[in-house]
Amino acid sequence: MATLSSAQWRSYSTNSFPPSSSNGRQNNHRLLSLSSPVLRKSPPAVFCLQQSQGNSRPNVVLMEDGAVVTPVNPAQKKEAAIQKLEDGLLSSSSISTEELKEAAGFDVNENESSVSITVVGASGDLAKKKIFPALFALYYEGCLPKHFTVFGYARSKMTDAELRNMVSKTLTCRIDQRENCGEKMDQFLKRCFYHSGQYDSQEHFEALDKKLKEHEGGRESNRLFYLSIPPNIFIDAVKCASSSASAASGWTRVIVEKPFGRDSESSAALTKALKQYLTEDQIFRIDHYLGKELVENLSVLRFSNLIFEPLWSRQYIRNVQLIFSEDFGTEGRGGYFDNYGIIRDIMQNHLLQILALFAMETPVSLDAEDIRNEKSHTRGGVTHPGYTDDKTVPKDSVTPTFAAAALFIDNARWDGVPFLMKAGKALHNRSAEIRVQFRHVPGNLYNRNIGTDLDQATNELVIRVQPDEAIYLKINNKVPGLGMRLDRSNLNLLYSTRYSKEIPDAYERLLLDAIEGERRLFIRSDELDAAWSLFTPVLKELEEKRTIPEYYPYGSRGPVGAHYLAARYKVRWGDLGMEE
Repeated sequence: MATLSSAQWRSYSTNSFPPSSSNGRQNNHRLLSLSSPVLRKSPPAVFCLQQSQGNSRPNVVLMEDGAVVTPVNPAQKKEAAIQKLEDGLLSSSSISTEELKEAAGFDVNENESSVSITVVGASGDLAKKKIFPALFALYYEGCLPKHFTVFGYARSKMTDAELRNMVSKTLTCRIDQRENCGEKMDQFLKRCFYHSGQYDSQEHFEALDKKLKEHEGGRESNRLFYLSIPPNIFIDAVKCASSSASAASGWTRVIVEKPFGRDSESSAALTKALKQYLTEDQIFRIDHYLGKELVENLSVLRFSNLIFEPLWSRQYIRNVQLIFSEDFGTEGRGGYFDNYGIIRDIMQNHLLQILALFAMETPVSLDAEDIRNEKSHTRGGVTHPGYTDDKTVPKDSVTPTFAAAALFIDNARWDGVPFLMKAGKALHNRSAEIRVQFRHVPGNLYNRNIGTDLDQATNELVIRVQPDEAIYLKINNKVPGLGMRLDRSNLNLLYSTRYSKEIPDAYERLLLDAIEGERRLFIRSDELDAAWSLFTPVLKELEEKRTIPEYYPYGSRGPVGAHYLAARYKVRWGDLGMEE
């Protein structure tokens, strides 16, 4: 390994998406296509019940022979039966209404439902650090149904008490709501249970089904399975859960964690296998970045503020940057990371999903399918270990830890606007942000006050996803005084200053959406196909040629190649400015 001031990390600066030339785009350019939504009309609903003219009759049913039948209200019938029992029993004994209903032959749980949440892979890091804490947070906020149960399922041998002890170490209460924290934790843990079993065992899932039924207590059952397991055992777990532990009366849903394959072919095979046992509506492909507060706020910012939507096009926007950086390396996860790399791990899902939300056309409505339709149309003295110094990484690895790319969207709104992406590990800071750089003011009257660097006078909208969530707009203003000196200032919405409420974790939002059946922030299969079709050719070329990445020092701003890539499109990376 080459030696620099500190250990080396590697990158690719991918330039598979060149700008259009005067002769138009070449056929081999890979473009992210956006198009207008297709409006569809639904057939009108047909009702069998009719209201008679006047008030002489209640709602009636018209029979084929013209006869009129007044329907019997089942609730009224039950209440009449209960009243008869009350008339005969209350005079001689004290009996509750619930006991009366049982005496009349009614199921006291008939009109109630339960939700059973099974975390498959409950002993793993994701379950301990994210899923169980998110479920507790939802319970603490009163967002979970009245009747819910949480089951952990994994191969590890564990008792209910051991699971509760493990989970309790990761639970925290909201900073702004500490009341009864310990009491709430105890109540939540009492609803947590464990079942040990193999992921490919029908018998073990049948045993899980029996336990779930015991806790559901005869109520209508709804079941959510969260697959917090490696992708190579997704199908076995789904097959067993679908055939042996599905809800008998309510809904069954399955949350699938990324990665969703390694390329177009493996992703399509995974989707095909899942759909042997589940419908598309039952599959919730989770990308936790879509649950982050500022990503959720992106469409609100654009579609509910008149000042932004008219500017959201090539006419006013010069370039868009999507930037992701981490200030640490693989830290023992080298085995997983080396199999996927930064392009698959970050760019193909997190950044591309954010790009699709940013650039999509206005959806017909906020309905989940309308939004997903539009998204699918887009598409000092301290030394640090180098990437291959991680014992879990092969010494001859050429897997990149940094990548940069320029993409173009082939439609009228965004023609010619470069969307620059970069993502990397072991960089100088931890951040994720969207930067929108606007065009220069034509014929600017204050050019002589600005100087030769016009980029310093360019308006820029920054949406900081993490950390320190914020939205700010860079503007030019006059410095107070008798002279005419211009300065650059920020109109800043810093969430921690504006709102006292703690921002929920992304997993809280996504778990709640899955329970409620809201699919807006989950990835549909056609979105997944479009994303992989964009990156698969680049990945195959890099891997077949075993392209050697460019090295960069740990804790730096990344490789110099990323700057050359941006310069080719006359762009300067916005996160490199000294004043923020």
